Amino acid sequence: MSNDIEVFKSKVDDIASVEMLEKAQNDCVETCFDRYETLKNQCKFGKDGVCCRICYMGPCRITPKSPRGICGADADTIAARNFLREVSGGTSAHSDHGRHVALLLKEIAEGAETGYEVKDEQAVWDTAKLYGMETEGKDFKQVLSELADIFIGDFTSQTETIKTVGLAPQAQRSTWEKLGILPQGIDRMVVEAMHRTHMGVDHDYRNLIMHAFRQSIANGWGGSRIASLASDILFGTPHAIRSEVNLGILEEKNVNIIVHGHEPTLSDMIAIAAKQPDIIEYAKAAGAEGVTLGGICCTANEVLMRHGVPIAGNFLQQELAIVTGAVEMMIVDVQCVMPSLPMVAEHYHTKIVSTVDMAKTIGAEAFDFDEENALESAKDLVKKAIDNFKNRDKSAVQIPEEKQTVIAGFSVREIKYMLGGRFRGSFRPLNDAIIAGRIKGAVGIVGCNNPKFKTDAYCNALVKELIKENVLVVETGCNAISSGKNGKMTPETALEYAGPGLKEVCEAVGIPPVLHMGSCVDNTRILETCTEIVNEGGLGDSIAGLPAVGVCPELMSEKAVSISSYFVASGVDVFIGHPFHITGSENVMNFLTKETKEMFNASMHFVEDPIEAAKQIIAVLDEKREKLGINKKQERKLVDQKDRREVSV
Repeated sequence: MSNDIEVFKSKVDDIASVEMLEKAQNDCVETCFDRYETLKNQCKFGKDGVCCRICYMGPCRITPKSPRGICGADADTIAARNFLREVSGGTSAHSDHGRHVALLLKEIAEGAETGYEVKDEQAVWDTAKLYGMETEGKDFKQVLSELADIFIGDFTSQTETIKTVGLAPQAQRSTWEKLGILPQGIDRMVVEAMHRTHMGVDHDYRNLIMHAFRQSIANGWGGSRIASLASDILFGTPHAIRSEVNLGILEEKNVNIIVHGHEPTLSDMIAIAAKQPDIIEYAKAAGAEGVTLGGICCTANEVLMRHGVPIAGNFLQQELAIVTGAVEMMIVDVQCVMPSLPMVAEHYHTKIVSTVDMAKTIGAEAFDFDEENALESAKDLVKKAIDNFKNRDKSAVQIPEEKQTVIAGFSVREIKYMLGGRFRGSFRPLNDAIIAGRIKGAVGIVGCNNPKFKTDAYCNALVKELIKENVLVVETGCNAISSGKNGKMTPETALEYAGPGLKEVCEAVGIPPVLHMGSCVDNTRILETCTEIVNEGGLGDSIAGLPAVGVCPELMSEKAVSISSYFVASGVDVFIGHPFHITGSENVMNFLTKETKEMFNASMHFVEDPIEAAKQIIAVLDEKREKLGINKKQERKLVDQKDRREVSV
């Protein structure tokens, strides 16, 4: 068995998951890690992106002996079409998320019975100002209605550039306009992508990839940005909050409920319902001491930031949470939900409940969530979980002890507040710290997990190297959870791991060296932060000039392809832990890793070793600093009384 433990340790980077993999083996439960072992010999044509099955003359597989498909398409065309379709999938996932919240805001503005209310009215006025809306003389509901119309209009626009792109710095918009990739309606961009990639339409790999960038902008500076803006209005803008992360958050004497997926509407209401006095009493009457709510994946990040709900784990821990034997119910909605969950749950008492009609899971119990009576509907679901407590097999329960403290909720508003207070909130201190060299730059780490690689290991190794080199790290999605589990998201971390300059800033402000900025749709908060830094001044007029880098360590889904594309289009170099399905085309690889540098001042870098990635990232940051003229140690000047009098306040 000791050999098995070493095998498990080679697959995952946290002890809680190792413990659950051992338990799963003992319980004869198959997990994604086992299924990966049986499918290790994956299709090379698919991995290289040179398998085409978009028409029924094929499938066609490109080889040196067969360099063209039946229609005449070569490796460049096929790889570029596949790439664009992946960007379409990622754009659709995140943008549809944004649409759902935007439509709900419109219903609230019109006085419909939704069961929801606006939690952050100030966010409505602030967002209206961002869009340049005229608000004088208008009441709150009218402004909210007009704002919702802007959001929804960005999805349906046919000929006009989406309005949310206007939130990007002018230099970025000028670049996109020059390249002809300013996006029209989000929905139109996706439809056009599917049309372009249909048999017999667009065969030019450059043309196909440029539309991929155009579409990704519609995601990052459109659908995803709308999702974050609308969610902050509806559920409240996140603020710094302390909680815990990893499977150890589950309680043996409590009813344990896991929310998993990406839609915040249900999970937010479940978080409220689980705290209601009548629900607590109901749980006690069932023999439990209370109710513990935990999250998996991006739903976890949503309820963590706004309610302090602890996180049970990230993407590859969804099956392992069930293996603890202590989960009464896992409530799932959309995205990143494994079809295997009901099969794992068969070995325990856990109920898997699916709550979205467009995302049915065979073997899961369907629940029709009533948004008009949202709280009561959420209570009904929580009661179903409590009723299942009596079916728990105590002999099957094994909850790992591992859990870590995490400080989350660093929205842009919260960062401004922490840097300057309520009345003088500003990015000036951060800009000054970057200019002075105390902070070398910022790196945004985003994305999921992948069983092809040791879970969390790339992220954890990279973060350790970066903060040691005085790099401020900001994270979203499952990688934020990785760093949380690894103990890197508390201010105390700076004392132990951060370089002297970063440590000084973190101690002065009271922030961790790794900032939790939200779910994967909240990647746009990173771009919003970059925009604030540009607007603050002193570091150029473009995101493309900032000492900033993006990283996607364990590429898993199409969303990561779209995210990487809109970061590069925004002028941010992106390091990716393993290549996209494009390696079968040298021209497509060259376009994404080299030619984009000329267009966006940024490109994609595929680096499979985290230490090597850290070295290359530092080199990129130094290059950006050199071009800004700040890559030198700033002398500290002692300010005398005469100098003080000359300071303009």
